[in-house]
Amino acid sequence: MITNLYNRDFNEWAKQTAIAIKNRDIEAMDWENLLEEIEDMSKSEKRSLESYLERLIEHILKLQYWDEQKEQNTKHWQAEVVNFRNRIKRLLKRSPSLKNHMTEVYTEIYQDAVASRKREFDIPENNNMNLEEILKEDFFG
Repeated sequence: MITNLYNRDFNEWAKQTAIAIKNRDIEAMDWENLLEEIEDMSKSEKRSLESYLERLIEHILKLQYWDEQKEQNTKHWQAEVVNFRNRIKRLLKRSPSLKNHMTEVYTEIYQDAVASRKREFDIPENNNMNLEEILKEDFFG
């Protein structure tokens, strides 16, 4: 039975589940674990988006405010900004509905990024970057 495979051999479980779906074998389906995996896929996509977004903000903050390191790191930080924007863009292309999630969590992620970077360099209290601004290709901070 497919259900028994889930904890013993995930890869085999996935193969057998795919076969059951292709054959429309409703009786063989492990519905509970299949639902859990689908929900986890969505959570994973959200976590990836949040991580890319936070890294993007952090590198823009470095470009704007970390004067002591700017001379030796500007090109690297700019490359990282491009990299994280591209990853966000690809993720949103695959899953456009994540745009809503990104909008919902942006303020919290921005505040977290500022709080963590403040431990490395000074960031003014009135700093502000909106989501649309940081996603622009020509915006490095």
